[in-house]
Amino acid sequence: MKTVKLLSAIPLALAAHSVHADMLDIEITNLTHAIHFTPLLISAHNNGMSLFKPGVMASSELRAMAEGGNIAPLSEMVAGFGASNSLNPAEGLLAPASSASIMRFDTGNNSYLSIVAMLLPTNDGFVGLNDWQIPDTAGSYTLYLNAYDAGTEANDEIVNGGGAPGTPGIPAIPGEETVSTASGVTSSEQNHTVHIHRGNVGDVDSEGGKSDLDSRVHRWLNPVAKVVVTVK
Repeated sequence: MKTVKLLSAIPLALAAHSVHADMLDIEITNLTHAIHFTPLLISAHNNGMSLFKPGVMASSELRAMAEGGNIAPLSEMVAGFGASNSLNPAEGLLAPASSASIMRFDTGNNSYLSIVAMLLPTNDGFVGLNDWQIPDTAGSYTLYLNAYDAGTEANDEIVNGGGAPGTPGIPAIPGEETVSTASGVTSSEQNHTVHIHRGNVGDVDSEGGKSDLDSRVHRWLNPVAKVVVTVK
């Protein structure tokens, strides 16, 4: 069996018949060491609508999700074009090594699947599945998802309770009370489009340094999520 990383599908068990893919079971697993996913947005939509596109400037709706974890604007935007959405299946943050599932997700005859959630702690990082075409053949398909940078905020790695679009800083480190002592990793970015996230830089200075993040804890390598989609 050939394995293709990133957003390619791996047929695990294919049924002998073809069906219209309108009911899906979806399981999402956080593969990181210490990064949490904010509430997930799972959307089945047509090919005329995308939650995001790599290499393109982020929409204001995507920015709200990537900087502060607010999925409502994105959900409302795609719902206005006939998308079927599932919001927050984990009922809060999805912790490292944890999974969230949706059973019998009704795609409403939409043919494409997308998934997004902010990564905490980051400035504007998010996990993303972009416009994956739902197979017509029944079976289970495994996808591995990358972390993206929305390109809307400098990755200063200062934890200051920020999160509103246009407000610099990281909202929080889940499970920790953090008083910012960092001077900031950077105050500007070269790439202002959606792109692969370079990862948190961090440092090991808890009383200063450039970052409020711990380089021994808050770093990651792609992929950051595993998704198993079962077509009924």
